[in-house]
Amino acid sequence: MKTLAFRSGHLNNRRATLQGLAAVLLAPVLSTAHAQLAVSTAINRTARYRALSQRIAKTYCQIFLQTLPDQARAALGATRQLVRSGFEDLAKVQWPADLARHVAEIQKQSDVLETLLVMPPTRESVAAVAVQADRMMAASQAATEAFEKFAKATTAKLVNTAGRQRALSQRLAKNYFLLAARLESKGTLDEMKADAAEFRLAMVNLAAAPISTPAIRNELALGDSQWLFFDAALQRKPDERGLETVGTTSERLLEVTDRLTGLYDAALKEVLG
Repeated sequence: MKTLAFRSGHLNNRRATLQGLAAVLLAPVLSTAHAQLAVSTAINRTARYRALSQRIAKTYCQIFLQTLPDQARAALGATRQLVRSGFEDLAKVQWPADLARHVAEIQKQSDVLETLLVMPPTRESVAAVAVQADRMMAASQAATEAFEKFAKATTAKLVNTAGRQRALSQRLAKNYFLLAARLESKGTLDEMKADAAEFRLAMVNLAAAPISTPAIRNELALGDSQWLFFDAALQRKPDERGLETVGTTSERLLEVTDRLTGLYDAALKEVLG
């Protein structure tokens, strides 16, 4: 399974940005253009926790189902590392108290999720991980919305929207695996239908957004094509082939939507700069 576009170079670029801006981000209220640049990256970071929480639950369930288990273990380990490094990045900036509380809540829910991953997956632990992953996602959603509001830039919503596409791809795959494990909840199928509809609508809205570059248009086109493969895989019966196809296509779509989010993050920096 190919490593996400959350690769080390991507992280190093974000880390260097935050380090360079930390000195000017000490006031209770941040209002400079440079502060806004850091906020755009924070939106990306907090938004990414939505996807990471769902990817953890997805890969943990994959291991339980023995669906591409070696690749799932590698992805799970990489995702847990990304969770830790993201908090390290966010900690380098002294955010206003309200935003800091949101980040602390994500970390709290993340720590609880981490404690559930120490044992090999069982039916009980997979169910518990899925529930806690949703709690972490909810905390991440609240934080992302708070950072977006704080940014006071309409283009910040694009980073949030593109970032949520990452999470939707992972939650859809996670729910597909929970159905296969017969660990779904009463509303799982309804959530999958809603997530698929939200994903399709978000791609249309992103394509219509005033902020665009050739790279963004290219990733949007690639995202549309990858979505077709992923959506078709989700319609399959969750047999061995169906599970493997959903596992691989969800990773490809995650890579595309992660790159797209990074491009909107960069575009927002240029607008605010």
